[in-house]
Formats: sequence, C-alpha cells, structure tokens
Amino acid sequence: MPALSLTPAERKAHRADAHHLDPVVAIGGDGLTPAVLKEADVALKAHGLIKVRVFSDDRAEREALLATLCERLDAAPVQHIGKLLVLWRPVPPKEAAPSPGRKPGPRVVKLLKFSKTGTHRAQVKKVTVLGNQRLTAGGLVKRSKTRTLSPKKRGP
Repeated sequence: MPALSLTPAERKAHRADAHHLDPVVAIGGDGLTPAVLKEADVALKAHGLIKVRVFSDDRAEREALLATLCERLDAAPVQHIGKLLVLWRPVPPKEAAPSPGRKPGPRVVKLLKFSKTGTHRAQVKKVTVLGNQRLTAGGLVKRSKTRTLSPKKRGP
C-alpha cells in the first residue's frame, strides 16, 4: 500500500496533467537500482509529477516496480499504461533565503501621457524601471547618478 493515496478526481486531474509529459526516468534491464531511485527522487522534488519508462515486457513485474517506487519514494501511483508509469508527490516548498544587502529589483511602472489639446484619451504605457534608474516628472527613465560630494565634506 503506497504512503499517499489519491481520490479518483485527483487521479484524473494528474492523468490529464501528465498526458503531455515525456518520461524522465528509465528502468532498464538492471531493474530498480539506487541510481534510478535517486533520479526519480530528484525529478519528483523538482516537478512533482513524472513519467517513468520501464523496458520490461512482464506486466506483473512493472506493477511490482510501480508499487516499490511508490513505497520507497513516498509517492502516489497515478497511472500504469503500457510500459509507462506515472507517479505524483507534492512538491516541497522552496526556502528562499533573502540575501542581506540586496537591493530592489526591476519594477513595472505605468505612465499616463495626456494629449496636449485635451481632446484625446490619455495613453497608458508600461515601463520597466531597474534598480539603478529613476522616473522623471516628464515620464523619462534616467539612470540615477551617485552624488558627488565636495572635497571638504569628504574629509581627509
């Protein structure tokens, strides 16, 4: 019995999502080796939903491989069709550690440009402003300049 179990509706949704996927892990003549388990684990961590191709003609052996993979990787079986096995495991949340001293990244700013006569609609324009740029009152994007200090204020 696998550690995770899916409802029929969840299984149906995962089958639909897996339809366009290509197999990322292949199990050859050596069977389920530690390298195959490691690759399947890495793929499940990255994608959550993977296809595994088994190069074996024995259906019972493929079903046993599916059960073993699900048990060892804490995954849920989604589908076994032909020589393809589909596994699902929820993707663990990624821990994003903010680096100290990092400055703000690019931001998108909307500019409104009004017509000179006032008879036309204002034009909306989206502009990306980088961290070292500023927006002028006229709607231009300029690079920020470092402030120059006089030699007296800089000190010796």
